[in-house]
Amino acid sequence: MNTVDAKRVLETALICSHQPIQIRDLRVLFSDALGADTIRTLLEEMQLDWAQRGVELVQVATGWRFQSRPEMREFLDRLNPEKPPKYSRAVMETLAIIAYRQPVTRGDMEDIRGVTVNSLVIKQLEDRGWVEVIGHRETVGRPSLYATTRQFLDDLGLASLDQLPVFDSAQAQANAFARLGEDDPSLQMNMALESAESVEHVTPAEGDAEATAQAPTVLSDDAPIFELSSPRDPAPTGDDTHEQ
Repeated sequence: MNTVDAKRVLETALICSHQPIQIRDLRVLFSDALGADTIRTLLEEMQLDWAQRGVELVQVATGWRFQSRPEMREFLDRLNPEKPPKYSRAVMETLAIIAYRQPVTRGDMEDIRGVTVNSLVIKQLEDRGWVEVIGHRETVGRPSLYATTRQFLDDLGLASLDQLPVFDSAQAQANAFARLGEDDPSLQMNMALESAESVEHVTPAEGDAEATAQAPTVLSDDAPIFELSSPRDPAPTGDDTHEQ
């Protein structure tokens, strides 16, 4: 099979799929006649082929997929005017803490936010598929350890946690997630990265005790709410549970 035909097969499979596809699964299309490196090269060439179109080929945490470009959002919204789920400031702050300081316990979240974390807030994030329990801390009570999921990365159009914008405080991290909800997540992620260039950065993995102990200024749980939706699905249905 020549390169042109191979690309046609890959395009067809990716466009028709409702979920990202990993390279090892794409190899099945060719009965393993094409190696992983060859398929990756073809995918990278396809990214260039689609560079001037309204749809782009991207790699996210769970594989490769086609998705609409951020600048197409306003037009696609006219087809489906439903608003994406809205989340309170408490939810966004909690999500930011888990994303940047994972794995963390509920007690860690409360220390950082400076207020009690409502169990419904965590449940809302679990129901959305953005966080999950990955283990328990070996201490009194063996509290659950929370971390983000691959679904979380997929919904933000990211391949790994390393692509999260880097900030020097928990409050800045929470604010970044608030900005992500104002428009397309992938677009706002780039904006957040640009706005962070002037601050002294720490990496997301640096969740040491000293940084964790710095509690940010926290808004009340009934503060204005923000929207967060996926670039793949610009207008989710209203099936998710909303925090009032």
